[in-house]
Amino acid sequence: MYNTKCYERVICKDGFNFSVQAAAWKYCSPRSDTGPYHEVEVGFPSHREELIIPWMEGNENNGANPTKSVYAWVPASTVMDVIRKHGGMIGGELPPLVQRRG
Repeated sequence: MYNTKCYERVICKDGFNFSVQAAAWKYCSPRSDTGPYHEVEVGFPSHREELIIPWMEGNENNGANPTKSVYAWVPASTVMDVIRKHGGMIGGELPPLVQRRG
């Protein structure tokens, strides 16, 4: 049976918010229900965020909307960079993350 935990949306100080999810059936690594995770599934940001665009499913040239998209296997370090860029996290929750060094 899969983990059905749904992490609350991350809310940043400047109002930017987005979903960060990880579980055995999500776009994450490792694909487990416990983590810690090197890569996670990001989704539905409140506005376009350049730092995560490379992981967006679909292509804006073909009609994909960055605020209505899922971003697969986003590195944990990129998630933390997004949070820092937007003033830090003031609400929500993250799955357990491991940031790769080097």
